[in-house]
Amino acid sequence: MTEVFKGSFTQQEPIPEEGIEAALAVMRSGRLHRYNTAGDEVSEVALLEQEFAARMGVPYALAVASGGYAMATALRAVGVKPGDKVLSNAFTLAPVPGAIASLGAVPVHVEVTEALTLDLDDLAAKADQARVLLLSHMRGHICDMDRLMEICEGAGVTVVEDCAHTMGAKWRGQWSGTHGHVGCFSTQTYKHMNSGEGGFLITRDAEAMARAVVLSGSYMLYERHLAAPGPEVFERVKYDTPNISGRMDNLRAAILRPQLARLEAQCAAWTARYAVVEEGLRGTPGLQVIERPPQESHVGSSIQFLAPDWPAARIEALVARCAARGVELKWFGAPEPVGFTSRYDSWRYAPVAPLPRTDRVLAGLLDMRLPLTFSLDDCATLARIIRAEAGALFQARE
Repeated sequence: MTEVFKGSFTQQEPIPEEGIEAALAVMRSGRLHRYNTAGDEVSEVALLEQEFAARMGVPYALAVASGGYAMATALRAVGVKPGDKVLSNAFTLAPVPGAIASLGAVPVHVEVTEALTLDLDDLAAKADQARVLLLSHMRGHICDMDRLMEICEGAGVTVVEDCAHTMGAKWRGQWSGTHGHVGCFSTQTYKHMNSGEGGFLITRDAEAMARAVVLSGSYMLYERHLAAPGPEVFERVKYDTPNISGRMDNLRAAILRPQLARLEAQCAAWTARYAVVEEGLRGTPGLQVIERPPQESHVGSSIQFLAPDWPAARIEALVARCAARGVELKWFGAPEPVGFTSRYDSWRYAPVAPLPRTDRVLAGLLDMRLPLTFSLDDCATLARIIRAEAGALFQARE
């Protein structure tokens, strides 16, 4: 009998009961705006920022409306201006080059490797073209951060990390998002904490954080932040930093605080599911799993694998055959964007230079979400279905 998977790839876990109760309290108060507090009350957003900064081991954190807003704000805070070039991964999702373009800046794409990380040789060759790198840890894959920081520091390149897929991940025991000058995170529904939309910036740079707070729409209420620099820093930046409002509200912060408290357990649960699928796919004829380096502690909320040198028609057949059995795969080599999936040459607002190594990787790259609503047995089923369909297609190849 042919197995068919019945689970939903977009169904998330429910919000923890503590978050629901806290959200109800916020709604009953009517004080959803982060600065709308009564008496000596501290807002949910300010408490969340304080807790997130403490978790990440940095002095400053800012909660904002989305991960994309976090990236654009970080770029502005480190001085990116219209017309500036910004280095970034050729393999990422559209909000990353979109954050660059939103400032009138110009993305400069850097090749990626078969490990799905930034090609550090190509970065070294292009480091003199820009003074900022927006580094995307795409789909949770972390490059050699020691070498990356050595290249960037040597070339005078400021690093802004996009950690939308690496909240809770580490490189050599150090939190993702704390290697570069600013770390940016997302709490969109499909990320590691779920507030529908939302995000964070973290940094150790007092002036960059002061600018980010003013940019986010603090007006002159910055003293209500618990994870921000002192008023003397704001005095230096408040008159020449525009308000581009993108604050997080108390309702979302209330939902997130209990999720932050259980983040490590959630990350471990994702990685356990990833391990089951990875082991089930390993050795599948024609497919190649992405080997993770020992220095990386990853969070397996999605899994990627390669079908190297498969013709497009065979990959399309694999996606269709798996879909017929309830397994949703995304193909990053498709010529047209599908849903959230697109490739660097789809972003026609950015210059496109030849990227042959990236093209070869994307041509065979397949991706699958692993929501925590899937059990370990579910994950084993997913791997069996993919393995069976891939094996049949590979065996039948001409």
